Amino acid sequence: MKVLVVGGGGREHALVWKLSQSPVVERIYCAPGNPGIAQLAECVPLAADDLDGLAAFAEKYGIDLTVVGPEIPLVMGIADLFKKRGLALFGPEAGAALLEGSKAFSKKMMREKDIPTASFAVFDDADAARAYITDYEDFPVVLKADGLAAGKGVLICADKAEALRGVDRILADKSFGNAGNTLVVEQFIRGDELSLFVLTDGRRYLILPPAQDHKKIGEGDTGANTGGMGAYAPAPSGDKTLLRKVAAQVIEPTLEAMRDMGHPYRGLLYVGLIIRDGIPWVLEYNCRFGDPETQAVLPLIEDDLAPVFLQIARGKLETEKLAVAAQCAFDVVLASGGYPEAFQKGHVIQGLKDVADDVLCFHAGTVLKEGQLRTAGGRVLNIVALAEDFPAAAGKAYEAIGKIHFKDMYYRRDIGYKILEK
Repeated sequence: MKVLVVGGGGREHALVWKLSQSPVVERIYCAPGNPGIAQLAECVPLAADDLDGLAAFAEKYGIDLTVVGPEIPLVMGIADLFKKRGLALFGPEAGAALLEGSKAFSKKMMREKDIPTASFAVFDDADAARAYITDYEDFPVVLKADGLAAGKGVLICADKAEALRGVDRILADKSFGNAGNTLVVEQFIRGDELSLFVLTDGRRYLILPPAQDHKKIGEGDTGANTGGMGAYAPAPSGDKTLLRKVAAQVIEPTLEAMRDMGHPYRGLLYVGLIIRDGIPWVLEYNCRFGDPETQAVLPLIEDDLAPVFLQIARGKLETEKLAVAAQCAFDVVLASGGYPEAFQKGHVIQGLKDVADDVLCFHAGTVLKEGQLRTAGGRVLNIVALAEDFPAAAGKAYEAIGKIHFKDMYYRRDIGYKILEK
């Protein structure tokens, strides 16, 4: 089987790494890829949002399966285009990808299907939103840009003044571009966050090991939101009892709703949850693997995922169960200083060769220039370690990080602090 992976970050490196272990995969291409991916696949100079170019490449090179990493091409309709051309692609069509493409769409769907989620209001007029906030009393409150904002379009506002500034930032100032044409104002729910990946053909589904992400830039979960500063899996809060609740109260009604709309969901459904008193509340949906949770979850899957992806791409999931390693995975993101705000690129990365062989180094924002590996993004590397328990996995990951250096390197030293304290 020839496989094309679309994307060039840490998530895609993890996908390529996992697919490269498949006995049925003979060759992997990645568009555009990165230096880490290039060690396992042939990187091709096509952007992830070049839908026509990707489809033409798949036709020319006889690609049997395309796996899409980022959300933008999915929301743009890459699955629809590939379907028209008779090409197998793992990922939802545009109508189903609206679950991530529009927070207002997903919230309204949840309300109609009685899926547990925070109360909310939707605005496209700044004055109306300001008036709503002026009368609002239940702080903190969550403001969300409706569209795609690279995981950064969410503001948690502690009081009325901060919320009014947030309304201006999203709706008036357009700090998140067109993603902020519509604003969702949402009740803040306290609890334990959980990321859940669901492989589905629109009716049948498999739940992967639950993970917990760390969105905030600062230790103790403080500061600005990021794309994710680290993750661990399997998250203990996602036990069998809770997963049964999520299946019955969230996954099945969501899949039913999309079928009823004429947009059956086929691909990876990411469900972002908050767990309060044993009750799962949906924070958000994503239409693709989460980053950096993927880098922690995939190393735990012992079975071959290539046939599963192909089954779903063809519309019928036949695999009934996946073997999962009895281990703990721990993922720490190494970021450029200044991220998620302005940061410099081009710093030389040193020490990767000194990292132990049993520690995974997934490239997220790197480039090979003049024979040297350099930084090329806000999130640069994912350092992933597996062990029999979380303290051991964390120790291995941070020991490996101690061998890696680049100018202004930043990482959180408290990833997994909640579970490690327990």
